Amino acid sequence: MGLRFILGRSGCGKTERMFKEIKNHLKTDEKTPIIILVPDQFTYEMEKRVSSLFDGDIKDKYLRVRPMGMGSLSDMILSESGGLSKVGINSSGKAMIVYRAIEKNADKMRIFKDAYKQIGFVQSISDVISEMKQFKIDSQKLMNISEDVKNENLSMKLKDIADIYSTFEDDMSTKYVDIHDRVSSMTKNIKNSSFVSGSYVYIDGFTSFTPNQYDLLGEIIKYSKETTVILTLDYPNKSGIEDMFSGSRNTYRKLKSLCEKEGFSYEPKNCINMYNEKIHRFRGNKELEHLEKNYSTYPYRMYIDETESIKIKEYRDMYQEIEKTASQIASDIRDGKYRYRDITVATRNLERYESLIKSIFSEYEIPFFINKKGDAMENPIIIMILSVLEMKRRRYGYETMFRYIKSNMTGLGHDEISELENYVIANGISGSKWFEENWNYRTGNYAFDIEESEEEIEKRNRINEIKEKVIKPIRDFDRKLSEKSRNRVSDICRYLYEFLCDIDIFGQINISIEKFRREGKLEEAARYAQVWNTVSDMLDQLVEILGDEFISLERFSRIVNLAFSEYSLKTVPPGADEVMVTGIDRMKSSDTACIYLIGTNDGVFPATAVERGLISDSDRGYITDIGVEVDKDSRAKIYDEQFLVYKALTSTSKELIVSYPVSDYEGKTMRPSIIVSRIKRIYPNVNLKSYIQENQDDMYGRENIVSPKPLFNSFVEGIRIFSEGYMKENEKDIFFDLYRYYSENQEYRNVTENSIDALDFTNQEENIDKEMTDKLYPEKTVSVSRIEKYAGCPFAYFVEYGLKASERKEYEFTAPDVGSFVHRVIEIFSKNMKRDSITWHEVDELYISIRASKIVDEMVAKIPGYILESSPKYRFLSERLKKLVSASIKIIAMQIKAGNFESEDYEAAFGRERKYPPIKVGTDRGETLELIGKIDRIDSCVDEDNRKYIRIVDYKWGDRDINLNEVYHGLQLQLIVYMNAILEGQKYSNDKVLISPDPAGMLYSRLNNPIIKTEEPISDDELEKKIFESFKMKGLLISDPKILINMDRNLLINGKSSVIRAEIKKDGTVSQRTSGVTKEQFDILRQYTKKRVSELCSGMMSGNIRIEPVKSGERNSCEFCPYSAICQFDTSIKDNKYTVIKNLTPDEVIFRMKGELE
Repeated sequence: MGLRFILGRSGCGKTERMFKEIKNHLKTDEKTPIIILVPDQFTYEMEKRVSSLFDGDIKDKYLRVRPMGMGSLSDMILSESGGLSKVGINSSGKAMIVYRAIEKNADKMRIFKDAYKQIGFVQSISDVISEMKQFKIDSQKLMNISEDVKNENLSMKLKDIADIYSTFEDDMSTKYVDIHDRVSSMTKNIKNSSFVSGSYVYIDGFTSFTPNQYDLLGEIIKYSKETTVILTLDYPNKSGIEDMFSGSRNTYRKLKSLCEKEGFSYEPKNCINMYNEKIHRFRGNKELEHLEKNYSTYPYRMYIDETESIKIKEYRDMYQEIEKTASQIASDIRDGKYRYRDITVATRNLERYESLIKSIFSEYEIPFFINKKGDAMENPIIIMILSVLEMKRRRYGYETMFRYIKSNMTGLGHDEISELENYVIANGISGSKWFEENWNYRTGNYAFDIEESEEEIEKRNRINEIKEKVIKPIRDFDRKLSEKSRNRVSDICRYLYEFLCDIDIFGQINISIEKFRREGKLEEAARYAQVWNTVSDMLDQLVEILGDEFISLERFSRIVNLAFSEYSLKTVPPGADEVMVTGIDRMKSSDTACIYLIGTNDGVFPATAVERGLISDSDRGYITDIGVEVDKDSRAKIYDEQFLVYKALTSTSKELIVSYPVSDYEGKTMRPSIIVSRIKRIYPNVNLKSYIQENQDDMYGRENIVSPKPLFNSFVEGIRIFSEGYMKENEKDIFFDLYRYYSENQEYRNVTENSIDALDFTNQEENIDKEMTDKLYPEKTVSVSRIEKYAGCPFAYFVEYGLKASERKEYEFTAPDVGSFVHRVIEIFSKNMKRDSITWHEVDELYISIRASKIVDEMVAKIPGYILESSPKYRFLSERLKKLVSASIKIIAMQIKAGNFESEDYEAAFGRERKYPPIKVGTDRGETLELIGKIDRIDSCVDEDNRKYIRIVDYKWGDRDINLNEVYHGLQLQLIVYMNAILEGQKYSNDKVLISPDPAGMLYSRLNNPIIKTEEPISDDELEKKIFESFKMKGLLISDPKILINMDRNLLINGKSSVIRAEIKKDGTVSQRTSGVTKEQFDILRQYTKKRVSELCSGMMSGNIRIEPVKSGERNSCEFCPYSAICQFDTSIKDNKYTVIKNLTPDEVIFRMKGELE
């Protein structure tokens, strides 16, 4: 029964001295245990070091040496002494009880009445309760403190916490214990433990203890044969100024006081003071020894010589910092300077560097282990479980359903998931729709009058099969939840477990583990192996603590989220020779020969002191003033941070590299840490190198030739430099050696050839051959809109119609959808008029209103799941559409009534086996293509000479006009081709002779309502007149007064039309403001259009898929192209240029057309 210390500075051999003593103990015939108590995060490292003790002659034949943390020690003592009568709960179970305690006290909270629902509040309360327990403050004592403190706000805050704490204690007292209770229980039961009694106890790795741990240490000292505490500090009796050893020094003093108070044996002569001894870790390295002695010494001594073991490196950014670090590590390994296991990469902010280290170290083929606890909430299996619980609460919305589906735990392949997702998004499937026996919604884009094809039905059936795989276990889970009006926690846990069995979660986990092992991702495999234990433990805790409570699914889901947030997935290094990547606070390795201290920036390391938690620094001051001990404030923790700095700088035996970036991810400036400036002052000639303006002269220097993958990037850069003639003579030999290596290496051969070919890179594609063209375009029919698409850009045409790529359709009613809907209503209305033997000259507003409304209702009801029936919002829009359609039809009627033209056909199709024959087009390959199409409306008029005139009308949602410049380039051929189809396909009798009709005009009819702007108020009649004029049809007219007057008789009265863009002068001639051409000019347009269509069809069938977008003024065909991400068109790339449309006058355009025809 006695206490002794082993004291000394970092690296002086304190732990080695402990091992030496342990070896001496093992030489005796004693069987009493030798306990090595270390912080839980260091148990693996200690176990590793203990196992190496027995490589020689010394053997632990009685298995006496037991390295362990507090948790393992409590298991050992309590299992032996009978202290496990209560159920032990982990931090997850504790969080559940805290959550319930908060809910019970919600109504009487004073300070936290608005804050208790916030994320993180449960954790904050749990932390405060832990602190109170560690400092032996129960709820009653906390309530007393709240009465004694002088600050009113603090008093109310402590009362709120005390109320929650009291409820927590009540819930815990009868059945449960947490880790802090176990420490107290250990303290009470240690006297009954033969494991501790008479043992040798070594306590290493701690700097401080809490009051309840001091009680435990007192009992350990009392009942053990000898207790040795190992502390890192310089002079134990030093007083006055606080420094980095303050924590260890306070521990030393408190333990001495404990011995004096309890009468334990303590003889200073039995203590080992090593703080004046030479630092063995540095093995005579003067630079490191000097740093250990002087870093925190004032005044310090300077080291004048240039350093080799201490280096400072400045980098442009974090990426360069990690890349150069990886390069240096690989170089040192290649040269045999170190083994991977000799190297540690440490940082104070591991989260910022983790992804970069994973990526770059893997590229350099550096084996590494990241020493951190994996957050269970980031694991796909946990995410999947949380999504399942969220589904019902969020009414099976898209987000939760596909978070579950994409967890890779459903057994679906990537293509199946994508197909299902596209269908769900296109049809707005959510809620109860998921539980329909079969989905009958349409797939893809469809017209209102087109029946489902066999291919579409087959696709829908396939999607239904995929859906059933997904929904079957969910349906069963939902049914179980819905069978009772209220469910107990134990019931929901059972349902959840059964659901996981239904989806074969065990098999899915094993598949993932095997996949990770095959890929060499052993850490990830180890984490997945822990997931099921985590899930089952969480369910056990829920049932144990809350099992009989009735609970809503929402509350259950919140508790599960809270519970999982307390779990972490821990791993140990899977290999024996790996670089250790660690946070400085978790760094514990005796084998480190070289340490890279990365991210040494101001405010990062040492970390800035920040107040955290519900009890502030000022609160702690008030509590301390009344004589109550609580945890340190943030100011006191500054010294803990200084100790971490000391620990980081002294943990290496050969080499210390301190590095920092000068900018972050966003390019914001970052300053170096005070550590850097301190080292510079101590070492005025420190080895300092800046990579901000990196010198590229030595591209193939020895330090850069370390690994094939990163070196290949330099090789590719060398290809460019060599091709441009800038490569230096001394680099050429190495460059050619690299070329031979990579071109002969099977892994790099293809990419090397591609890199050389990239010197002449162009994203332009060569023509595809005839065989491929015939496969991509097997049909020999083509629409005019497709030809116009090809004219706009051959590559965009190839992607859309050759590869059949299309944008994902979403469940929304966009402007194009409105246009298509209104267009279809007008089509049906027009045919109904014809069926009812009513002409546009006879139709009235009542007929229009009744018929249009009925058609809208029938169309909405016809399509399963149609969006206009999906919600009150869209049903209201449906009613609005009735008014819009009625208004549009009324305008059409007024336009027709204004003249002598009458509609003779609607949706008139031309093509094989259609009303009008197709237009045949010859190509350069000798093929014949058939142009097909559908004309919205054909109007006709017969004059007094029995001449028939045809007017083509195309409905458009928006303002559209014919631009002859675009006609010239093939971008606007539709109406002229349509007119050709009618003029060539229709004959009528004139004096018993069948002749073709004459053209009158090709017009666009606007469907959407315009916005009328006026500077002054106007009457309803004036407003109606302006609206009518705003619907004026635009396009191309035949400039013949007789034809124009037949379109609008008003031209005879005032010479200006409100129906078309036409004016007639007083002398009866057509005004130049008329949007028209002469009959002769139209004949040129017809002939040129035929020629242009033939040219475009020839290019299409010859396999031309060049990236050649068109540009007109500020507009270009790339502007709204959905395929720009595929072609990567960029005018800075070779052969990438626009086809520019010059803005010519109509006469100039026709003159050019005539010239080309001749």
